[in-house]
Amino acid sequence: MGSLKPGATYVYERDKDTVYAREIGADPSTRKEIGYNFDPRTSDGRPLFDHMKESQMWGEIHREARTNIALQKALDRAIMIYRLSKDKPL
Repeated sequence: MGSLKPGATYVYERDKDTVYAREIGADPSTRKEIGYNFDPRTSDGRPLFDHMKESQMWGEIHREARTNIALQKALDRAIMIYRLSKDKPL
């Protein structure tokens, strides 16, 4: 609970990603930072959780392609297109 008083009644306020608490009736300038909204994002702006799930899916696709010829051929084509798109002339 940090520096908050046990048994006191608090008002919780959010300012952007930061969460504050102050005792009911107290001056708003006495509020104390008690936490923040943790929403990590990747470089493309997506939530980190979505990025991790997509990476997990690609791992599953690669493992499944070992025994699925059609999936392996589709992956090979996707890899070829990816590599060709990276070799664009300047």
